[in-house]
Amino acid sequence: MNPDKQIIIDSLLARVNESPYVIVIDYTGLTVPQFSELRNRLSDNGAKCTVAKNSYMRKALGEAGLPDLGADLVGQTAFVTGNAEVFSAAKVLKNFEKEFKKPEMKIGILGKSVLDSEKLKAIADIPSREAVLSQLLGLINEPATRIARILLEKFDPERQHFKSGGSEEPSPVTAEVPAAEVPAAEVPAAEVPLEVTAETTETI
Repeated sequence: MNPDKQIIIDSLLARVNESPYVIVIDYTGLTVPQFSELRNRLSDNGAKCTVAKNSYMRKALGEAGLPDLGADLVGQTAFVTGNAEVFSAAKVLKNFEKEFKKPEMKIGILGKSVLDSEKLKAIADIPSREAVLSQLLGLINEPATRIARILLEKFDPERQHFKSGGSEEPSPVTAEVPAAEVPAAEVPAAEVPLEVTAETTETI
């Protein structure tokens, strides 16, 4: 094989091996500015669009041990790979097609599975991992937030106690013995020996 061709195939092989997916698009009818805009939008989402001969990409896929896309590698095709999730790239392609009526997602590979255009469009509607995690975190935090709100509503920061049905808990001292019923000391103060210790001295 021509060394220059092998260099191109090796470059495609490296991109395929580094990417968890490959999306084949038909870019027929796209203008140069539109194609540049598509590449920019994909780049913002961790993806890259590569134009290469179908025979070169077929060879690279074969060397990578991926499924043979066969008859789908025909016409003006480009190949989208990336180091991020497939959801983002598929969403960019689907939205771009809605806006410009092109390009068309023909077929793709995710892992070892072949995805047709309908499955690729369905994947584009799936939220990203970050969005799913954010929604999950919101569900997890919701009960804790509700509990915290209830506690704050029942806690009286001025009196430092919890309300219970609108009534206050009596003070433990006044509830046990009224002040008038406290018995006087049986031993006169003069007869109580005073032990002077280091602690007593410091207090005095």
